[in-house]
Amino acid sequence: MIHILTTGGTIEGLDYEKQENKQKQSKITIRELIESANVSFPYIIEKAFAKDSRSITDEDRNFLLKKIKASKAEKFLITHGTFTMENTAMYIGNQGLKKTIVLVGSFIMGDSKNTDASFNLGFAVSALQFLKPDVYIAMNGRIFRWNNVTKNIATNKFISKNE
Repeated sequence: MIHILTTGGTIEGLDYEKQENKQKQSKITIRELIESANVSFPYIIEKAFAKDSRSITDEDRNFLLKKIKASKAEKFLITHGTFTMENTAMYIGNQGLKKTIVLVGSFIMGDSKNTDASFNLGFAVSALQFLKPDVYIAMNGRIFRWNNVTKNIATNKFISKNE
């Protein structure tokens, strides 16, 4: 069983830069992306909140942590905006949980024709099934441990801290 927690962000097609979109609902759901892939593994999807990741606080991260601890699942996928994804990974990673947790998002709006959302989501789900318990970020075909990842603003990609 994979427990998917959604937090909003670009992967859900939420554009927080445009004022008119700040109050709109997502145009695409993670459920739609998963179902369109015709998956056969058991999963549940739970909306934790719908925020621009720049607005996610440690209180929100603690809310995610409580959801993870309360769940019987051993594998978690957290959809998350990329601006503070590494902060959330570090917050959860520092807890030393014995569960496998993968954070994923997209750099291109989830409802755009050329989005990386479905690829990233599929990649993250696949990685989640093989990774050992820990916290990871899975983006654009790469996997990073929570304590060795940073976002390169110039290239708009995640990289290892030593790259």
